[in-house]
Amino acid sequence: MPIYGVSFAFVAKQPIVLLTTTDGNKFLPIWIGHPEAAAILMKLQSQAAPRPMTHDLLSDMLEQLGAQIIRITVTELRENTFYAQITVQQDGTEIEVDSRPSDAIALAIRAEAPIFAADRVIEESAIEFEGEDVDPDELEAEVAKFKHFLEEVTPEDFAVENGEEEEPESP
Repeated sequence: MPIYGVSFAFVAKQPIVLLTTTDGNKFLPIWIGHPEAAAILMKLQSQAAPRPMTHDLLSDMLEQLGAQIIRITVTELRENTFYAQITVQQDGTEIEVDSRPSDAIALAIRAEAPIFAADRVIEESAIEFEGEDVDPDELEAEVAKFKHFLEEVTPEDFAVENGEEEEPESP
């Protein structure tokens, strides 16, 4: 599932990463933390921190140990919480590691590893944009506004300052 982008849910005051199916008509919104949103955005925007961030550190450690992330999978939604698995390969052996989807996605971007979601997760949680109820022009306008937001937002927009969350402006 390609990453469509990272946005901000104003109602929940929390960042969301949007994954999309390869056919592009279903979106899987996953609420994530502010640090993970910043880590994902930094890599999506080809920015680098002056010193390694946590996900960069873990990625570098795996590389130094001769291991590689070969895929991540959003495996289930249980009690309003998404779960993921990171599949790491070392010396021909695959190891499954339990993870929060946000951390798994941040690592997948760094490792250029594919992102998957279980069919059941997509069936239960994805938002589908097709059918006669959807106005194609309205959908295109909303997608354009969201893409513009993604182009303008920076990781710093998700920073937490003095215990209060900053809210980036969204379409």
